[in-house]
Amino acid sequence: MPATFSSLPVALTVAGSDCSAGAGIQADLKTFRAHGVYGLTAVTCVVAEVPGRVAAIQAVEPGIVRQQIELCLEAFPVAAMKTGMLHSREIIELVADIYGGLPAATRPPLIVDPVMVATSGDPLLRADAMASYGDRLFPLAALVTPNLDEARTLLGGAGLASADAMRAAGHELCRRYGVAFLMKGGHLGGDRALDVLVYPDGRTIDLEADFTRDFSTHGTGCTYSAAVAAGLAIGLTFEGAVHRAKEWITEAIACGCRWERDGRRTDALWS
Repeated sequence: MPATFSSLPVALTVAGSDCSAGAGIQADLKTFRAHGVYGLTAVTCVVAEVPGRVAAIQAVEPGIVRQQIELCLEAFPVAAMKTGMLHSREIIELVADIYGGLPAATRPPLIVDPVMVATSGDPLLRADAMASYGDRLFPLAALVTPNLDEARTLLGGAGLASADAMRAAGHELCRRYGVAFLMKGGHLGGDRALDVLVYPDGRTIDLEADFTRDFSTHGTGCTYSAAVAAGLAIGLTFEGAVHRAKEWITEAIACGCRWERDGRRTDALWS
């Protein structure tokens, strides 16, 4: 007789598919499973990539993306939702339409990871899609999780080269969009990996951990935001979910995998 898991928490990721399985929906599903969460997916793009190189991106037709999301929300008790690579204005806006159309009292918390550029430097977001994030999706989120490059792009300014600049950017983003921001500061370097959780009311919480050097960070943003969503799905408080996600991503980097083939090194998170 099959086992039943009717109380198993459920989370939905709306993101791209990464054939190397280090980022995107593959990373999200691994993270959900490790946190005891049943993962659902709505695939927005199929990406041919490995750490350090994006070879091709094929967007999924928006109508199919819509049907994936709507069917998942109809059939499952989704307790948390996250977005990753949305790629186009059309997909960002349909996600906002669907999520914003849910009854406010029963909407699952939404974590938005504003995926714009791969670690390799390859663009993952179409140029005309940027405004749709701020106009449509950010105001609906419980949390937005930009890295420093994404934060700089959102603010249209210079690079963020210090912890104080990162905090100031977080306050400005909160002022603009009225939601919490988790500023991911791994690219600052140094001996400590600093992230800053900034609230619209001005509160800030620093999250620090040892910095692991000489490791590819492909997929860390996906895994981090998925861990926050998983924490919320299992019933942690907002800050509890963020703190646990910080611990999780730190361990996933420290325990990462490495392969050597034909003189090429490939790293991957153990998530």
